[in-house]
Amino acid sequence: MNEVEAIAARLAEARRTRTALAEFPGTVPTTLEAAYAIQRAGIARRGIDAIAGWKVGRIPPALAERLGEDRFVGPVFRDGVADAPAQGEAVFPVFDGGSAAFEAEVAVVLGALPDGVSAATPDRARGWIVTAHIAVEVAGSPVATLPSLGAFGSIPDQGNNNGQIIGAAIPVAALDDPAALTCTTRIDGVEVARASASALPGGPLAALAFAARRVARMGLRLEPGQFVSTGAITGVHAVRAGQACVADFGHRGTIACRSRAM
Repeated sequence: MNEVEAIAARLAEARRTRTALAEFPGTVPTTLEAAYAIQRAGIARRGIDAIAGWKVGRIPPALAERLGEDRFVGPVFRDGVADAPAQGEAVFPVFDGGSAAFEAEVAVVLGALPDGVSAATPDRARGWIVTAHIAVEVAGSPVATLPSLGAFGSIPDQGNNNGQIIGAAIPVAALDDPAALTCTTRIDGVEVARASASALPGGPLAALAFAARRVARMGLRLEPGQFVSTGAITGVHAVRAGQACVADFGHRGTIACRSRAM
C-alpha cells in the first residue's frame, strides 16, 4: 500500500469507526493533484455508486492565484444525506473530538448532462438543473486540525464533507440573480453572518460549472439525479455538539439544525 492509499484508508477507517484523529494521518499534500489522488482513492474504497452529490468549497484568494483554481470539490455519500424536516430541527452530526462546520448553501439537482462538460460554463450549466434547493452542508472530519490545513487538508478527506441537509425547493430562476438570494446564519440564537449568493464568485452557476470541470478531471462525471452544493453563502462556521444552527433564507425558507455527536 503506497502513501496515497494508506492515507485514504486511515481517513476512511476513522470515519467508519467514528474515531477522532489528533492530526492528519500522513504527509499533508502540497499540490492539488496529490490531494485529489487521495480523495479519488477514498472514493474507490466507498464505490462511485455511493455518491449522492458533490460539495464545492472555496480556496482563499492568495492560494487560488498560485494554484489557478479558486474552488475545490468533494463527494457527498448517500448515507449522509437527509431532507430538512417541515417542523423542528434536523440532526447535524459532528465528530466527537474531530472538527465540524455549519454552511448555508444552495444545492442543485441535475438532469442528464451532455458530453464535453470539461469545458462547462455557467450558462451551459444552468440547463442541466432540474431543481434548486436551500441547503446546509454538514462540513466535518474526524481530523481535529483539518480547519487549519486549508484545501490541501480538506480535499483528501471527502472535501471535508460529513453530509448534506436538503431543504425547500426554490425557483431555478432565483440563481440568475445571486444578489437577491439572501441568507442569515444564526448559531444558538445569535446572528453570525448575513450575505447573498453573490458572495460566491460568479454565483452558484459558476460553482456548478467548476464542479463539472473538476470532477471530469478526476476521471468521473456528474450523474443525473446527483446534486451539487454550490458553496457557503454566509461563510464557514465552526460548531460543537449541542448547538442550534439556523440557515434563514427569508421567504425561500429556513433550515433549523441541532448538532449532535456521532
